[in-house]
Amino acid sequence: MAASKVKQDMPPPGGYGPIDYKRNLPKRGLSGYSMFGIGIGVMLFGYWRLFKWNRERRRLQIEEMEARVALMPLMQAELDRRTLRIIRENLEEEAILMKDVPGWKVGEKVFHTERWVSPLSSELYNLRTREELLHKRYGFQWYV
Repeated sequence: MAASKVKQDMPPPGGYGPIDYKRNLPKRGLSGYSMFGIGIGVMLFGYWRLFKWNRERRRLQIEEMEARVALMPLMQAELDRRTLRIIRENLEEEAILMKDVPGWKVGEKVFHTERWVSPLSSELYNLRTREELLHKRYGFQWYV
């Protein structure tokens, strides 16, 4: 057979240079250990602030409770005054309404006891408008 006229590609004399196959990425950011340490530090700081705020909040709650306890007799006295005023007005209204009924005693006790029995809101407000009863029973509420 005759010699081929095609020249085969051959490596250069001495061979090819080395091939870079390793990843050559630039170093970016912090290492894993330092990020873990920073995360632990942030968590410890957060817990410290949380405990500090809880102590402050507890102190504020104690202060508020002491103020409520100090004001409780005043509020109870105001409630008692309001109740007695309404009872007096109810007795006056009862005297006007029942003046024609023979043998009717105005303000006769329903309970046979010497102790004070707090009247129910329906007893206090039975001679008043329904709006007053509902305001007493449910207070001020926003309906949406």
